[in-house]
Amino acid sequence: MQLLLFGCTGFIGSELVPRLLSSGHQITIVSRRKKNKLKNFNLNTINFINADPASLSCWNNSELINSLTSAEGIINLAGEPIADKRWTKKHREEIQKSRLQSTQYLINAISKLKRSPSVLINGSAIGFYGTSLEKLFDENSSSGEDFLAKLCYQWESIASKKPRQTRLVTIRTGIVLGKDGGALAKMIPVFRAGFGGPIGSGKQWMSWIHRSDLCQIIEQALTRKSWSGVFNGVSPNPVTMYEFCNLLGKSLNRPSLVAVPGAILKILLGDGAQVVLQGQRVSPKRLAKEGFKFNYPNLDNAFQSIRDS
Repeated sequence: MQLLLFGCTGFIGSELVPRLLSSGHQITIVSRRKKNKLKNFNLNTINFINADPASLSCWNNSELINSLTSAEGIINLAGEPIADKRWTKKHREEIQKSRLQSTQYLINAISKLKRSPSVLINGSAIGFYGTSLEKLFDENSSSGEDFLAKLCYQWESIASKKPRQTRLVTIRTGIVLGKDGGALAKMIPVFRAGFGGPIGSGKQWMSWIHRSDLCQIIEQALTRKSWSGVFNGVSPNPVTMYEFCNLLGKSLNRPSLVAVPGAILKILLGDGAQVVLQGQRVSPKRLAKEGFKFNYPNLDNAFQSIRDS
C-alpha cells in the first residue's frame, strides 16, 4: 500500500517503519524532525517531508498534498510526549495542539480529496478511561473526566469525522515497552545501578504492551477490513506497579527495593505525575474477539525479549 505516516519517527516508528517496508509498503513520513536527526531510518527507502502537521502552513505544502492524494492508508500517531516534562500551562497546550490540531487539519484535507484513503489508523491512549484501582476497562467503557481523558475523547471525536469511505481504526495505547525508548529506557539504568523500585504506592495498575505487538496491531489494522472502531493496544495481562518493578528487577538480576515517593515525581512533573502515579486496568477485549495473537502476552517474556535484544 501507499502509506502516509505522521508521528512515526520516534520510539514506535523506529520499529514500525522497517516492519512496514519489509512487508512491501511504500512510505512517506511527515515529521517535525530534521532529516539529519533520523538516525534509525534508511532514508533511501522512504519519502520524507519535514513539516509540522499541527501548523496550518504545513497543509499548503504541495508535496504533502500530492502524497495525501495518492495515499491508500494513513497512520496518524502525531503527538508531543505526555510524561517527559512538567505539565506547565504551555506544555499542556503543546500536548493538546500536537494531537488535536494536527488531526483536525488532516481530516479537513482528507475530506477535500476526490478519492479518500481506504483506511486511517489514528492514535489514542488508555488515558481515555481515566484512572481507577478497582475497575476493569474495555472498549465499551465510558471516558473519564481528567485532562488526559478529555484530550483523548476530543482526539477521537475529531478523527471520527473522516469521510464515510475511509475505514477508521483507533488504537488506545497503553505503556509501550522497548529497550531504546519509552518508560522502560528510563527505568533500566536506574535498576541496573541498584536503585530501582516501585513509584508511588505500587498498587496502581500498569496496562502495558511490547512495542513489537503494537506494531503488529497497526500493520494488521491496515489490511484487515473487518477491523474498524476502537481497539485497546494493551497486553491481556496488566500488572500493578509493584509487580512490574519486581519482574523488571528479576530480569536484570537487580533488587527492586528503593520505593520512589509520589511527592518527588509531582515535583518533577507536576500534574503530569498522574500518568505514573495513577493507572487503569485495561482489557484488549476486541483484539481477543478478532483472534489477535500476542507474541508477548506476559511481562516476564516481554522483559526477557527486551533484555536479550
